[in-house]
Amino acid sequence: MAGGGDGESLKYTPTWVLALVCTVIVAISLTAERLLHYTGKGKAPLLSLQALHDLHIFIFVLAVVHVVFSALTILFGSLQIRQWKHWEDAIQKKEGYQEQGQQQQEKVTHIHQHDFIRGRFLGIGKDLALLSWLHSFCKQFYGSVNELDYTTLRRGFINNHYRDNPKFNFYKYMLRALETDFKKVVGISWYLWILVVLFLLLNVHGWHAYFWIAFLPFILLLAVGAKLEHIITQLAREVAQRHVAIPGELVVKPSDHHFWFNKPRLVLILIHIILFQNSFEIAVFFWVLVLYGFDSCIMGEFGYIIPRLIIGVLVQLLCSYSTLPLYAIVAQMGSSFNKAIFEDHIQAKITGWANKAKINRKNVDGGNKKTPSPQPPATESTIDQGREIEIQTISAPSNAQN
Repeated sequence: MAGGGDGESLKYTPTWVLALVCTVIVAISLTAERLLHYTGKGKAPLLSLQALHDLHIFIFVLAVVHVVFSALTILFGSLQIRQWKHWEDAIQKKEGYQEQGQQQQEKVTHIHQHDFIRGRFLGIGKDLALLSWLHSFCKQFYGSVNELDYTTLRRGFINNHYRDNPKFNFYKYMLRALETDFKKVVGISWYLWILVVLFLLLNVHGWHAYFWIAFLPFILLLAVGAKLEHIITQLAREVAQRHVAIPGELVVKPSDHHFWFNKPRLVLILIHIILFQNSFEIAVFFWVLVLYGFDSCIMGEFGYIIPRLIIGVLVQLLCSYSTLPLYAIVAQMGSSFNKAIFEDHIQAKITGWANKAKINRKNVDGGNKKTPSPQPPATESTIDQGREIEIQTISAPSNAQN
């Protein structure tokens, strides 16, 4: 998945820009507060001070619960993914033997006999669309990613994106990419605030809206998990359709067209929405419990409360132990890749190189007063530069990987 540019950090931002942005934020806040005050002034207040205080507490509780739940998801998911490390170590060890000339002779295998194809595509009825989706739906609950899946998808990624680095560690790359992606998931985006407004609007007496809303993240999570499993099945199908027999190891070809609307990033957005909706449910429960008590009319009937909490726990566990590991590996099956493909010290060198180029360009412009053009995005030359730096770093005896 391609990573966009993050721009300059705060320390390089002009002070007048910081002052202007802070002024706008404060002005909007004060305007909203004054508007509420004057709207409710010769009549009953639109929102009392106590109600406004309770609303502030709700927003704070929602933010805290969302951050905590996202952190728990990435923590439990990472513990699950770390079990794959011995698969990577075994592959690295095998490839080390091959570099020393201890290669086994390649054998021609009929495509239908390959374990990856048999397990994902050519079982009884699995080549039918409906049964294929049903198999993918069920697969997310047991062994969502096995060693054969990991090995095959890893080989496809390296062959498509990084074949010039035989020492590339796919496992470490996945962890870096996952960390980069979930830095965005922890935040609350504008579309999530729209969901908050809609949820508050639907909280009408007798509708039991929060009970029905609790099913949305669960259903959406099941759909995302089934889609990620089905992408692996599609990769197996493509290989089976292209080849009758394969010499040596099977290689899949990553592509964006396997994802919804050809956008791998959409899966991350859906996971973001799932975690936020689940956090909203739990945050509302604790907020009402602390401020108004368990018997409050806002809490709802007892028969609707317990299922909401159970569903929230199920979403948290399923997302952590199944969907997140699936996302970690399947998200790399797109046509592009995450900027985390380079390790931190390589990214630092690339960033330093880009900053020097920017400074040199400003110095050349001199006293030119016209607005400078925006910095172009990373190109293949930038990526090649990073690869050259990484290969040189790996080749150096003092910087060799463990």
